[in-house]
Amino acid sequence: MRLMHAPNPVIGQHWVNVLAAAGIPCELHNRYLNGAMGEIPADQCAPELWLVDERDEALARRLIEAALKGPPAGAATWRCHACGETLEAQFTQCWQCGATRDPREE
Repeated sequence: MRLMHAPNPVIGQHWVNVLAAAGIPCELHNRYLNGAMGEIPADQCAPELWLVDERDEALARRLIEAALKGPPAGAATWRCHACGETLEAQFTQCWQCGATRDPREE
């Protein structure tokens, strides 16, 4: 099921990562069609976020909306469970070791 168009492939991949971290399987389609723009209509070249299971739609939309807003002002830092590095609230992955933030820490 197509959930939405992404403004560009980078943001589309970010949304895929956000949903994957929440256990929602999805795919990013049309990520390489920008080069075909002109030969193919522009509205058909935009990256599209597709859900594997349409039952995930409501949760996926809420997660993407939250990702667009970012963390609230003054959000607390978090400590990586793998290496102990302290990271700012907007990061969901540790820059030091690559471990993903535990959703229970949010």
